[in-house]
Amino acid sequence: MSTSCVYPSGTRRAFELAAEAGYDGVEVMVTEDRVTQDAVALRSLADETGLDILSIHAPVLTRTAFVWGRDHRVKLRRSAELADAVGASTVVVHPPFRWQRRYAAAFVDLVAELSEQYGLEIAVENMACFRSRGLRVQPFAFGYDPGPLACAALTLDFSHAALAGEDSLEIATRYGDRLRHIHLCDGTSPSPRAAFLDEHLLPGDGDQPVAAVLERLRAAEWSGSIVAEVHLPSGGDDASRVAQLRSSLAFAKRAFASTRRLPDESPDAGGLPYRLA
Repeated sequence: MSTSCVYPSGTRRAFELAAEAGYDGVEVMVTEDRVTQDAVALRSLADETGLDILSIHAPVLTRTAFVWGRDHRVKLRRSAELADAVGASTVVVHPPFRWQRRYAAAFVDLVAELSEQYGLEIAVENMACFRSRGLRVQPFAFGYDPGPLACAALTLDFSHAALAGEDSLEIATRYGDRLRHIHLCDGTSPSPRAAFLDEHLLPGDGDQPVAAVLERLRAAEWSGSIVAEVHLPSGGDDASRVAQLRSSLAFAKRAFASTRRLPDESPDAGGLPYRLA
């Protein structure tokens, strides 16, 4: 589960809800909330809740424009340092925007450098293009698909795939062994009225082949992390949020268990190779 899924309730509440819903760990998105930037505070929350911090999401959102300065090279480096300090194995990062020319020029080499320096997977996330007046708007320096980049680890976000008009199973097939991280959600194909809407629906509530992707990964004995990154109702109570988070968890377990299993492995087996956050 990503700590961003309960924004703006705070990082502590995200850890608590993840533990209550039965997750293995969390992905911490670095935001303006100082706790998300503090390795000591994050380790304390992990100890209190019994959760692992599986991944750090670099501060790439509009509201994090001033977190750790304006230089995205510095932001990515500090994200790697934070991941190393809290014991996370992965840093999730978006590809550079077109106007981030210096960052874009250094991006691929920096990803490789930090991966080697800290022994991390810097998993570059697929993004979305947008439609305006019938035209595709492409805001990213290398395009919305990081597949062509010489990066060893990639993240698949189903909602972004939907917004780009892509099929996530085809994306997963193209990424192959480089697919190391999943943002578990869903989305619908963009319409003229919702050309900019990044939905992050519960898995199964959209039209992406989410289950098919997970089944493919299971058959390949995949060992990455699956992070529930869904939009929960802002007016909902914690009970409804936990129920929806458990729904995402159950969806992933069903999809993985629907393919071949070891003889003594139940559909809810805890020894599966992936980690759920």
